[in-house]
Amino acid sequence: MGCNPVRVSSGNHQQNETTSIIKVPNVKVANAWPHWRGDCRRQMELFNSETVGGIPRLLEESSELDSDPQIIPHGTKPNRALHQTVFVNRNLTLESIKCFGFDMDYTLAMYKSPDFESMGFELIRDRLVSVGYPHELVRYKYDPSFPTRGLVFDTNYGNLLKVDSNGNVLLCSHGFNFLPREAIKDYYPNEFIQRGDIDRFYTLNTLFNLSETYLYACLVGFFTRAKRYTNQLTGFQHGDLFMSFRTIFHDVRDAMDHIHETGILKERTLKNLDKFVIKDPRIPILLSRIREVAKVFLATNSDYGYTEVAGSHFPHIFSFLSPRPQKNWRSFFDLIVVDTRKPLFFAEGTLLRQVNTDNGMLHIGTYTGDLQHGSVYSGGSSDIIIDLLDMKGEDILYVGDHIFGDILKSKKRQGWKTFLVVPELIDELKVWKDKRDLFEELKHLDIYLAELYKHLDSGSTERPDISFIQTRVKVVTHKMDSSYRQMGSLLRSGCRQTLFANQLMRYADLYSSSCMNLLHYPFSYLFMAPPVLVSAPSLAALFGSSSSFSTLIDSHDQYKSTQCIDGFFQMPHECLVKPQGDSPAVQIALTNYIRKSCSDKVRPTQSPSSGSWVPVGLLMCEKDSEFTMNP
Repeated sequence: MGCNPVRVSSGNHQQNETTSIIKVPNVKVANAWPHWRGDCRRQMELFNSETVGGIPRLLEESSELDSDPQIIPHGTKPNRALHQTVFVNRNLTLESIKCFGFDMDYTLAMYKSPDFESMGFELIRDRLVSVGYPHELVRYKYDPSFPTRGLVFDTNYGNLLKVDSNGNVLLCSHGFNFLPREAIKDYYPNEFIQRGDIDRFYTLNTLFNLSETYLYACLVGFFTRAKRYTNQLTGFQHGDLFMSFRTIFHDVRDAMDHIHETGILKERTLKNLDKFVIKDPRIPILLSRIREVAKVFLATNSDYGYTEVAGSHFPHIFSFLSPRPQKNWRSFFDLIVVDTRKPLFFAEGTLLRQVNTDNGMLHIGTYTGDLQHGSVYSGGSSDIIIDLLDMKGEDILYVGDHIFGDILKSKKRQGWKTFLVVPELIDELKVWKDKRDLFEELKHLDIYLAELYKHLDSGSTERPDISFIQTRVKVVTHKMDSSYRQMGSLLRSGCRQTLFANQLMRYADLYSSSCMNLLHYPFSYLFMAPPVLVSAPSLAALFGSSSSFSTLIDSHDQYKSTQCIDGFFQMPHECLVKPQGDSPAVQIALTNYIRKSCSDKVRPTQSPSSGSWVPVGLLMCEKDSEFTMNP
C-alpha cells in the first residue's frame, strides 16, 4: 500500500527545528490536525469504522481520494488569540448545525463586571437589613477579588467550599478566614463531602451567584467577629435567640428570589443600561451571519419587557455599519421565547402563550399554531421549540452561561449540542500564560517523585524521603492559587480540577469567554476535541527525546488495562507497537477489546517517543513497513 510522507516534529513546536519523515497510508487526516483542510466528512467515516478488520479496506478506498503525496502540517500556531478561541470537549462540525439557540443574560447581554454584581449584592444586603438583620451590614461593599463560581455552601457549618467532582475538599473558608488542613478535618474528617446531600450543600454555579457568594462570607464573618454573638458549631447565640447557618442561607436565598421575582434587579439595570450592559457591536453581525446558514432562536428566563429593552440596546449599530435603515432586534431571530423558567423548560415546561408585542400582554389560551416569524412567545418547553422549528435535538447548538439551567439539562434531556459561555476564561488564560513556570514546576516535581520510586516494587522495604517534594508542591500550589482571586482558580486548585471544571468538560461540547468568538470561525469549521494526556509523566521522562522504544504487548489480557473514562477509552503506554528502525514512530495498536466495546469512542493518545499526537483509529507505519498489529 502506498504511503504519504508525514512530518513529525522532533522537538519544541515553537522553534524552527528539523523534522523527521515517516510515511503513512494515503489517508487525509483532517480529523487529526484541526488546521489541516481536507475531506473531513469522509475521514470521520474512516475514523468511526466499526471493526478493525474493515480498516485496511477503508484505507484502500481512501487512497482514491488523494493519490498524490501530501505533507501534513504539524505544530503550526492558530491565527487567533487565546481570548478569541473556542475550546472543544467533543468533536462538532458547525456545518451540521441547523439551528443556533441563545440565552439572553450573560450570553448576548453581557453585563459589566463588577458593577452589575455590586448592584446585586447591595440589593440583597439591603433586603436582609429591611427584614431585621443588623444595620451594620450596610458597610459591606462587594469585593470582586474574593468570590469565584462553583463554590459549595455548607448550610450546617457556614463554610464556603471548593471541591472536586468527587466531593474532595480543595479549599475551605469560614467567612473570610481560610482554614488550614487540620481545621478542615475538624469539620470534614475525611476532607470529603456528600455532594448528593443537596439539602445541606448548595452549589453556587451561576454568574448571578457571585454576589450571593460574597454575602455569605460577609454574614458569617460579621456574626463571628461581633462580640454580642456567641459562636456555636452550627450558628450564633444571642441571648435567648439562636441564628443557625441554615437560617442565614434560607434568608439570603429568599432575598435573592425577591430581587428577581419583584423585578427590582432588572428595573435598576434598565434605568442605567450604559453602566451595566456592554454595547457590543458584534452582536448583530454574528446573528446576521448565522441566519445566512441556519435558524436562530432566543430562549430566556427574562420577561418580555426586559428582553425588549435589552434587545433594543443594540440596533443603532447599523447606522454606521451601512446606509441601511435600522433593523428591529426581533428580525435577527426566527423564534423568540421569554419567561422560559429554565431548567423546567427542558422538562415538562409550561403553557406556550403568544405575546402582544405592542403592549407586552399575553394572549389568552395556549398557542397551537405554526411558527410566525417575528412573533414572541412566553413559556413553553424545549419539545415545543423543536416542533416549531422543525428540528431534531442533534441539529441544535444552544449557547448559554448557566452550567445547570442551560447546558446540563439541554444536553441530558434533549441531546442538544452545547456551548458554555465562561467570561472568567480571559483571566484564567492570562494567569496560565504569566505563571506557566509554576505549572511546569509541578509537572517536574511529579516526574522527580516517580524517579524516586522507579526501582521499587511491592517487595521493597526502602522508604524514599519525599518530604521536600510534598512541601514544594504545597508552596507552588499556593503560589498558583494566589495568582487568581482569593478563592483561587475557577477550574483548578493546584493540579486538581474543580467541580465546575468537571461539569464543563462533561456537559459543554464547546466553551469560550464569549459567544462572539464564533465570529472567528467559518460555519464549515470542524471543532476537534484535544487529545487526552496519558497520565504517566515518568514514562514520558524515561523515553525523553529518544526516537525509539521497545514496549510490546504479547498477551491479549494486557489490553484489558485500557480504561473507560466517561464513555471514552484511554490507551495506556503499554498498548504501543514496536517500530522498525530508529526514527520517530506513532504506531498504535487497535485491540479486539476496544473494537468490541466502543470503537467510535476511543480517545487519542500520545506517543512518548515523538511528542506528537495521533488519534487511535488512524494507523500509522514506520517508513515503508507494513502495519504491525498485535492479536
